[in-house]
Amino acid sequence: MLIVRRSHLAPLVLALLSFFFGVPYRVAFAQQGKFVPTGSMSESRGVHTATLLNNGKVLIAGGLQNFSIYLDSAELYDATTGTFSPTGNLHAARWGHTATLLNNGKVLIAGGENLTGDLSEAELYDPATGTFTVTGSLNTPRRFHAATLLSNGMVLVAGGCCSIASAELYDPTTGTFSPTGSLNVGRVYATATLLNNGKALFVGGTSPQDIDLASAELYDPTTGTFTTTGSLSSGERYQAATLLSDGTVLITGGIDFPMVAELYNPTTGTFAVMGPLMARWLHSSTLLGDGTVLVAGGFDGENDLTSAQLYLPAAGSFNPTGSLNTARWHHTATPLNDGTVLIAGGMQSNNTSLATAEIYQIVHRPW
Repeated sequence: MLIVRRSHLAPLVLALLSFFFGVPYRVAFAQQGKFVPTGSMSESRGVHTATLLNNGKVLIAGGLQNFSIYLDSAELYDATTGTFSPTGNLHAARWGHTATLLNNGKVLIAGGENLTGDLSEAELYDPATGTFTVTGSLNTPRRFHAATLLSNGMVLVAGGCCSIASAELYDPTTGTFSPTGSLNVGRVYATATLLNNGKALFVGGTSPQDIDLASAELYDPTTGTFTTTGSLSSGERYQAATLLSDGTVLITGGIDFPMVAELYNPTTGTFAVMGPLMARWLHSSTLLGDGTVLVAGGFDGENDLTSAQLYLPAAGSFNPTGSLNTARWHHTATPLNDGTVLIAGGMQSNNTSLATAEIYQIVHRPW
């Protein structure tokens, strides 16, 4: 008589699902996760930046507090202790800026906005000294732009408010910005993703006419020019973009069609609709070590969200996972060296910002 132990039953069921319904075993057996609280930041903030440093710590810089206070403070998260500690202050308070880890281990902070308006000022954070120093200025003041570290070590800065088409390159060896080719259409709130072929993909955003864009473009560092590529199924802003392990790019959510996810294929230059996705924008999207993508938080037009989902590339679908302890949007999500994800700060629709942080952890099934 065949005896099937209870501990062996779940894998057997999953194997049968795989055989009869064509669901890959590794997809059906996908990991689940949970969010656990960790230390809080010294100041509440949203629309800030978070950068994983080479020493494993996370640099949190700038941001907006309670929709009214521009922050020049910065702090470091130490995953070994689960605590935040202050570090040097920015030379200019700012939100809506970008932070890019350079090949030399320093972090380039560029643009943003404060009480003086949109900023051209840029500065460098040095983890060795814990201080910020002024570097060359942008040729064009901008906020909510995109910044991408290219394969050649330079940083491409493009677009921004208000729907700027110009782009420029930061050279870490000289500490200066120089103009490069312009976007085919000015866009703010666009996403920028470095592809495996060395080109940078810019998707969506809002035009100078305040029209949400479906178009996308590619920046080629060898020619310094932007060329159009395939378009989204609809115009979008406040979406998120994530480079997947196979070189495709996952676009999730957005204010216009928040339940839509699309996948960009660099080989064909086209987007394909995936999903469905729970409605959300101003959320985070983070590639995990197993190739899945954690989509967390955001806003759905009525509610601040605690919900989170995992995108399973092999199935092309989203599965529910654990919920955030605190609803938040305009937060940051940083993958840590131990495979967890740090969720920090963010905003809520009652005009407050958050100091709390939490960690997303994989929960292993018992079988």
